Amino acid sequence: MGEKILMKGNEAIGEAAIQAGCRHFFGYPITPQNELPEYMARRLPQVGGAMVQAESEIAAINMIYGAAGAGARVMTSSSSPGISLKQEGISYIAGAELPCVIVNMVRGGPGLGGIQPAQGDYWQATRGGGHGDYRVLVLAPATIQETVDVVQDAFDLADKYRTPVMILGDGMMGQMMEPVMFRDEAVTELPAKEWATTGTRNHSGRRNVINSLYLQPDKLEEHNNHLQRKYAEIEANEVRYEEVDVEDADLVVAAYGTTARIVRSAMEAAKQEGLRVGLIRPITLWPFPSEPFARAAEHAQAFLSVEMSAGQMVEDVRLAVNGKKPVHFYGRTGGMVPTPEAVLAKFKEILGGDA
Repeated sequence: MGEKILMKGNEAIGEAAIQAGCRHFFGYPITPQNELPEYMARRLPQVGGAMVQAESEIAAINMIYGAAGAGARVMTSSSSPGISLKQEGISYIAGAELPCVIVNMVRGGPGLGGIQPAQGDYWQATRGGGHGDYRVLVLAPATIQETVDVVQDAFDLADKYRTPVMILGDGMMGQMMEPVMFRDEAVTELPAKEWATTGTRNHSGRRNVINSLYLQPDKLEEHNNHLQRKYAEIEANEVRYEEVDVEDADLVVAAYGTTARIVRSAMEAAKQEGLRVGLIRPITLWPFPSEPFARAAEHAQAFLSVEMSAGQMVEDVRLAVNGKKPVHFYGRTGGMVPTPEAVLAKFKEILGGDA
């Protein structure tokens, strides 16, 4: 690792993508992720790449389809309403099994909403978001350094499983500045993609065709079954999470991204008051880390999901706990951010038996 550099979150993602071998970026402006395409517009030409500002989010995601189909490491970014516009294209990309990385710096909604941070896109990200039976692998870092680290993982996972990978951040993460370190050497050799449509013939002597259209229902079902087997493999091998003080906790909190950092502050205050509170922080939102919640349900009195939403991840927590213990919720919406003091008060409410 090299020296630490103070960088804004959006720009750090861009540099991490370049070091991961990304040379093509297609996007469209929307706050609060604009620094990312701006950074790529400045940096990509310096390394022999290209950033294209498309005429719309719809155009941008279809450019991603084309570049990914040709075998390139490619990325796009947007924020909530822009990601919604990309959903048809994301479904096509998932159906055609093309690897790419999609960054969503979530802002408040629904509709045009506001430009402040939020986590109201959890359902959209973890349930596919578009039409058809598909999933995208979703990574939710909590610091700028972790964001830099997961960008490399995102590209590698996308190539490994031939699937879109989404990095779910929020407006606060995109705008804050923290010291980060990048790997000493950038990626120069990318994995071979025998399936890519490069105009050459494959090992069987035929040109590759990339498609998500199957007019015969038995063929489409066969393709869907193949996708589901792939998603089951991802669920078996790629679950990632962090546990903090869970072993002896009376209350186990679920939180991801920057909200988890707020919860950590509330946990420190709770410890000073003799409250035993633990944290399970999902790093992969899909596949969701159900197992640690199921284990914790054997000893914890209760669970609490803290989110910048009206309550979305809490449903996955309830599924994981499976009715063994009560699952509570605390959230703020519209760009309002939970405070450590309010979260601590919720801890006391639950552990005091008043909830």
